[in-house]
Amino acid sequence: MEAVGVSTWFGPVQALDGVSVAARPGAVLGLLGHNGAGKTTLVNVLATLCRPAAGTARVAGYDVVRQSREVRRRIALTGQFAAVDEQISGRDNLVLVARLRGTGRRAALRRAAELLEMFDLTGAADRPVRGYSGGMRRRLDLAASLTGRPEVLFLDEPTTGLDPAARLATWAIVEDLVRDGTTVVLTTQYLDEADRLADTIAVLAGGRVVATGAPADLKARVGGRTATARLSGRDAVRAAARALRLEGLGPEYDPRRDVLAVPLTGPRDLAVVARTLDAEVAGDYELAVTAPTLDDVYLSLIGPRRPDASAGAVSAPDASARDAAVGNAS
Repeated sequence: MEAVGVSTWFGPVQALDGVSVAARPGAVLGLLGHNGAGKTTLVNVLATLCRPAAGTARVAGYDVVRQSREVRRRIALTGQFAAVDEQISGRDNLVLVARLRGTGRRAALRRAAELLEMFDLTGAADRPVRGYSGGMRRRLDLAASLTGRPEVLFLDEPTTGLDPAARLATWAIVEDLVRDGTTVVLTTQYLDEADRLADTIAVLAGGRVVATGAPADLKARVGGRTATARLSGRDAVRAAARALRLEGLGPEYDPRRDVLAVPLTGPRDLAVVARTLDAEVAGDYELAVTAPTLDDVYLSLIGPRRPDASAGAVSAPDASARDAAVGNAS
């Protein structure tokens, strides 16, 4: 699956601006970004629901514009809200979707039974969906998207609104699908979800890709490990910071977390931090070592959400701020 220089417009608004992303077969491409960043629009282009104004995209080897019918035969899409019929049973929902895809009745019943077992819905298979929990509906919706055994599965914020247990169950299902060779394109605002599932992550802001890479590579762009010390009182913080600087380290006080943060370049640095604090700090202190997270990557690239004064919506940083953030992260 590959998109090259894809741009789209909705009236005067440019939703995508030269977006290029790729996912190898049997892998997960994670799309991260604020609301309005362009994630869903990109999925709609790749799923043939929206024609690009410029650029090209190929899914399962087929062009999304010139060979859209072939693309649709090989994909499935699960949107942000469960699209199931609440008046009929879970089993009947799956059989209906399979039949609409041209599957014979017996084969549709067999596939429905397989999916009900896969998604742990066998016990509720013949109950009306209106009695299902949110997590059960999401699992049924995901099962419905797999009735045709797609090569590429698009998941648009699949765990939004789910409780932690349902999220974990959904993650396990996605991991099983990938092990079986399905390519997954996942949009999400949950950084832990992208960190766990994605082989490659593309961060979008304002319709542009501002960073792409494996989760570990993106974290490395922010920096290495950091020692954080929680000390009692500003005098202790100042004394420790002065002593650490004399050792050639670069401590910085983080008022948000109320800790002294010391970037580490190797194991020796941690030993120096511990020895210096033992010598300089009279009372007790807490010392921890942390690695960069996707939260750090995300905030360094596109910053926190900012309200749009004109529409009350979330807006992305302007181009100059965005480019500066990317430069600082790299």
